[in-house]
Amino acid sequence: MRIEENFDLTNYNSYKLTARCKRAYFPNIEEDFLELYSNDKITSKIILGGGYNIILSKRNYEEDFILIGESFSKTIVNTNVIEAEAGVNLKDLSEIALSHNLSGLEVFYDIPSSLGGAVVMNAGASGEEMKDILIKARYLDLEDLKIKELNAEDIGFEYRNSFFQKHTNKIVLKAWLQLKPGSPAEIRHKMETIKNARWAKQPKEYPNAGSVFKRPKGKFVGPMLDELGLKGFSIGGAKVSEKHSGFIVNFNQATGTDILEVISAIQKKVKEKFAVDLEVEQRII
Repeated sequence: MRIEENFDLTNYNSYKLTARCKRAYFPNIEEDFLELYSNDKITSKIILGGGYNIILSKRNYEEDFILIGESFSKTIVNTNVIEAEAGVNLKDLSEIALSHNLSGLEVFYDIPSSLGGAVVMNAGASGEEMKDILIKARYLDLEDLKIKELNAEDIGFEYRNSFFQKHTNKIVLKAWLQLKPGSPAEIRHKMETIKNARWAKQPKEYPNAGSVFKRPKGKFVGPMLDELGLKGFSIGGAKVSEKHSGFIVNFNQATGTDILEVISAIQKKVKEKFAVDLEVEQRII
């Protein structure tokens, strides 16, 4: 397991916010997690997957960070089932599925997330979600430091929510995904179609962490913000995207505070105009 002191987190969050942590750990195997959490000297820890759906609210963290990424991303394909560690990113995973003529991951091709993060938040798009293909998840339970498994039907999946989202002391380590045989040409076509549609409407030209708010019942965030004239609204280096107002982008060396202040202003204006309480989808650290 690699360990780095005074580690720069700028490239480990998709907003590209400048931040440092006291120490960063890069686990390679499950036993590394057990070692980290069995060590009483390592008390305060923050876990990051791909860093795609987070807001780093501080420039300096006294806490240690556990970065679950490339070093913990092994995959095994067993006929129509992919067994993969939590650190693999969805783009790579969908490419692996394609290389084995397996369908079911196309919609995740251009969703920026690690597999672990996707399971935790039940990631999805176009009516397809992680819960549709998940068989089971393997996780470390920090209550008793035991590694356990949970079948998909017991994970309590909801829209952008799950058992793991509600119980942050359970760390997803691995997932098993049930896919179907498919035509490579059709799989690739769907992947590219979804990617092109997403790029046409999402602000890929600036660092961002995807959709900021959960969709409220009976409403859409973008049209509400458009009606309020909030496209391009900025504080510091953060602004509401002119391309899609459901996104906040880092257009000029934004800080986490800039992003949080933009969020707060949006929530206040939406509450006043529409009597809707917008819930942040991103994880604030």
